[in-house]
Amino acid sequence: GAGAHLRRLPRTPAPMTQPSQFPTPEDVESAFYEAVARGDIEALILAWSEDEEVVCIHPTGVRLTELALIRESWRQILASSRLRVRTELQNHWQSMVLAVHHLTETLYLGDHPDPQGTLHVTHVFSRGAHGWRLISRHASPVNDEQTPAAAETGSHTLH
Repeated sequence: GAGAHLRRLPRTPAPMTQPSQFPTPEDVESAFYEAVARGDIEALILAWSEDEEVVCIHPTGVRLTELALIRESWRQILASSRLRVRTELQNHWQSMVLAVHHLTETLYLGDHPDPQGTLHVTHVFSRGAHGWRLISRHASPVNDEQTPAAAETGSHTLH
């Protein structure tokens, strides 16, 4: 019959990473922290946008602006020890396509019961074709001294 002359087309391989849909910025953030807890670099990277320019600033001050570099830095972090993170959302802002979350992270290493550090973290999320994704993470060590240098000298006016 007519069907005998049809050739089978080769199957196109599935993409290595299926873009996952994150309906809200909170979904992205949850997936990010779950991936950190599991030490799952693949899941962690899925939280990041592939469509936007991205930036990750670690508490050491290192600034990474390429997804491959961000991936490698997190691979090293997650390979060095099991990291547990307790988060507390301080405040957030959201529009139709952009969201900003300010959090406090308390870090625990392995099974050690005492916190190993506290960070102020800002996450910026963008909504694109694949839902919400992380486009920026900036983490800084906590220094909650409320004494700005200008107040100490009295010689500068900030506003």
